[in-house]
Amino acid sequence: KGIERELICPACKELFTHPLILPCQHNVCHKCVKEILFAFEDSFADGGSESSNPSSPRIKISSSSMDRIDRINRSASQRRSFGWRGRKRNSLTPRSSLFPCPGCQRDIDLGERGINGLFRNFTLETIVERYRQAARAAIAIMCDFCKPPPQESTKSCMDCSASYCNECFKIHHPWGTVKAQHEYVGPTTNFRPKILMCPEHEMERVNMYCEICRRPVCHLCKLGGCHANHRVTTMSTAYKTLKEKLSKDIEYLISKESQVKAHITQLDLLLKETECNSERAKEEASHSFDKLYHVLEEKKSAALRAIEASKNLRLEKLQMQAEEYQGLLENNGLVGYAQEVLKETDPSCFVQTAKQLHVRIQKATESLKSFRPAAETTFEDFVVDIAKQEEILGDLSFHSNGLEIPEINEEQSRMYNKALISWECPGKTDSADTYVLEYHKLNRGEESATWQEIEVCSKNKVISDLDDDSSYAFRVRGYKGSICSPWSREVILRTPPAPVFSFLFDDKCGYNSEHLLLNPRRTSVESRAGFPLLLGSERMQVGCYTTLDYIIGDTGIAKGKHFWAFQVEAYSYLVKVGVVSSNKIQKLFHNTHDVTSPRYEQDSGHDSGSEDAFFDSSQPFTLVTLGMKKFFIPTTPAAPKDPASRILPLPSCLGICLDCDKGKVGFYDAGRMKCLYECEVDCSGIMYPAFALMGGAAVHLEEAVTAKYGEYHDDI
Repeated sequence: KGIERELICPACKELFTHPLILPCQHNVCHKCVKEILFAFEDSFADGGSESSNPSSPRIKISSSSMDRIDRINRSASQRRSFGWRGRKRNSLTPRSSLFPCPGCQRDIDLGERGINGLFRNFTLETIVERYRQAARAAIAIMCDFCKPPPQESTKSCMDCSASYCNECFKIHHPWGTVKAQHEYVGPTTNFRPKILMCPEHEMERVNMYCEICRRPVCHLCKLGGCHANHRVTTMSTAYKTLKEKLSKDIEYLISKESQVKAHITQLDLLLKETECNSERAKEEASHSFDKLYHVLEEKKSAALRAIEASKNLRLEKLQMQAEEYQGLLENNGLVGYAQEVLKETDPSCFVQTAKQLHVRIQKATESLKSFRPAAETTFEDFVVDIAKQEEILGDLSFHSNGLEIPEINEEQSRMYNKALISWECPGKTDSADTYVLEYHKLNRGEESATWQEIEVCSKNKVISDLDDDSSYAFRVRGYKGSICSPWSREVILRTPPAPVFSFLFDDKCGYNSEHLLLNPRRTSVESRAGFPLLLGSERMQVGCYTTLDYIIGDTGIAKGKHFWAFQVEAYSYLVKVGVVSSNKIQKLFHNTHDVTSPRYEQDSGHDSGSEDAFFDSSQPFTLVTLGMKKFFIPTTPAAPKDPASRILPLPSCLGICLDCDKGKVGFYDAGRMKCLYECEVDCSGIMYPAFALMGGAAVHLEEAVTAKYGEYHDDI
């Protein structure tokens, strides 16, 4: 009876019916596989509506499984959007090659043949049938050919796939005929083929075992199929090898039953000892804090919570370990199942079933070879230091064996399309195993905010879905086992004032390749004066303006509010940044002077400051001037009259916020998200980001923040 849980389908939670072996070696009912695949095919075919009916009356799909189905739907929709066409929906076979395995919670690729390429697990079917017969021993299998009322069957014919009583068997299998040679067994309802056939070549029986793919194959698969270059062995060799390994491991598990019981007894003692020691540690901590009660009341409650959390964590780990070893006792079911598998005499059927079972037996074997409690029972690290002066009581904490407070690195942390928070440990002592990052939005009028918590294994984290034009507070602490460091200093970062607008530099519209140099990704532009400018400078006898080379973004903005950021190299002599309307782009690129032209008019001799003011006011676009590590606020009636007040230090990263609906453009210090200058702009046409460079200068577009571990970059 203990092997029943080995015979339950992970999808329908019922006994297996025609189980199929997935590439991950888990078994699922044939009907369940088709229903799960059809479920998400219907989902994206119906646009994700409720009519897709994700909860079939037969299959019990969890929310996590539905999330995986939704992910597969999106990938299938993308393939369809690029012209991928599968079979018609009314086909009896699902067209998707990806299957969310309910056993290992992973998306499994079924290959080009899909369900048709999967082996049917006949050995498992036989064991299920034997279990069913044992469970309903009082219920007889009736003869399929008797006239009513039917008699109880005495044998079943594997060739006819039918059950017979003695009389009917003699009638339908007379001596001297071909049917007399049929194979018959005791009464059963499980009729399986006598020979395991290859799913790739339906007329060929499997007679070899591929050691690379770990599955039975036929000789055609080896000669010219997908296993042509793979290492194979004979089925009898694979049968003998696997059976020997499985038998030895089963014997080992059976012999270690007393050891498992001893481990469980030891874990029960550890649980009680942990309870006692935790109570003792709480009493000691309470006594220490009582001595400084008038200053440390809040610290006292925090310490008790820390001890309680540590106790719960240790108890949980020890309890889980006890349950694992309890599961080894219950492995009698696994052993019983394995012993039933050993009764299989057909090498092909045995090999396809025994491989995955052998992995499970090996895991159970390895867990017995070394025993170590999952958590410490002592609370020596929770000793309060009461010798410190009152002025440093704010840093009072448990002894943490050198676990230092992490510090958020504000220079490496970024706020753009997403938030990238980086931190480091200042000392050289052992760093924490894991970190907990907390953040919350700063709202005026709210005295207390709810911190959102994220557990991180590295020293940086990308956070999505933050509100625009909002300030957030971040803090981090380290954990080493059950010991945690104090919280780091809170760092406040502000999100961009609008959604991030992604674009590249346009290398076609007005791009001057003689003066400007783009990188291959079109995210950086650099001005190079070149030989023509050097020749033109021969005719210069007095100061003059040289050429301004313009470049725009390759994507325009028609409506809404958008933000983009960029960096200007510190050595840049003159850079102008802003926006330009589509109906003024031609005027923009034909309005520049060229010092290499013989008709070029030299400087008028007026004061350079007045000429700059005239230049800014006469242009068909909105730009501000940067250069020589300075940010120049344009001359306007609202601007300060003192020229020195209009010159600001150049931020390390600049941002532009365009609000087409309100007709305004703002220039920001993108590091602090602080507006430096804002003005009105005519947004009657399509608006493009615009840049102008003169002399030695370079501009780099800010790259979108993406997670480092494989997250799809959908921002560009």
